[in-house]
Amino acid sequence: MATSTATAVEPETTARIVETADALFYARGIQAVGMDEIRSTAGVSLKKLYAAFPGKEQLIAAVLTGRHELWEQGIRTAVDAAETPRDELLAVYDFLESWFGDETFRGCGFINAFGELGATSPAIAEIARDHKDSFQRFIADIAAHAVADADRAEELAAQLALLAEGAQTTAAIAGTADAAVHARRAAAVLIDAATR
Repeated sequence: MATSTATAVEPETTARIVETADALFYARGIQAVGMDEIRSTAGVSLKKLYAAFPGKEQLIAAVLTGRHELWEQGIRTAVDAAETPRDELLAVYDFLESWFGDETFRGCGFINAFGELGATSPAIAEIARDHKDSFQRFIADIAAHAVADADRAEELAAQLALLAEGAQTTAAIAGTADAAVHARRAAAVLIDAATR
């Protein structure tokens, strides 16, 4: 039986690397942060860093996977607290307002990653697209409960997702949570029109 010469990396170390990379990438941008800075900030050896993540693209993918899980958990918690499908749809914008008000908010990590690497990294572009598709399906599922007509529900979901995406970009640039408030008001108008 052959023995592996690869160094196993403890899950805690891997998690610390991902957490460190996430904070640095999100604050300063992916291309501005090198692997050596991640290594030193995380307090790991270069050998352990590369044992956990053989390349920067794998580390970026792990960071985005973690962001996707946090996003889904946060938005699901907000929506689950609502009582009606209309309230569930509007809860998305309440969640956004809370997120935009966080002092560390720098926009959507997936939009940021796509903007930096989408043209040169098909893998990162695909991760960003999958995240956005997942959000679109999430909104569509709720809209299907709010609107009886399937075509109207699908159109409403597309409109509401677009409002949420635009609010994220606007809030990042403006530096305020106001975009979520305006998007919520517009969403209420669209929902009420679709359910009449």
